Amino acid sequence: MGYGYGMGGMALWWLFGLLLVVGLVLLSVLVIRVLAGGTSGGPSAAPGPPPSRAREILDERYARGEVSTEEYQERLRSLDERS
Repeated sequence: MGYGYGMGGMALWWLFGLLLVVGLVLLSVLVIRVLAGGTSGGPSAAPGPPPSRAREILDERYARGEVSTEEYQERLRSLDERS
């Protein structure tokens, strides 16, 4: 009943079927993760390009209290216009 394949041929078909199912499950997980917001998987991951060095310096100065909120926002708009 092995249609000429013997026991070895049947084992290969089982292995192929198992690999096919595993591949479909992995593909489904990948598609779901991409549709749900990416594969980065963490709240620390920010979308878009990394901030420039000028933006990092401005953020640091604002965090230290060296610039006011109004000045920070004004300079931030200026940096965004250059990008």
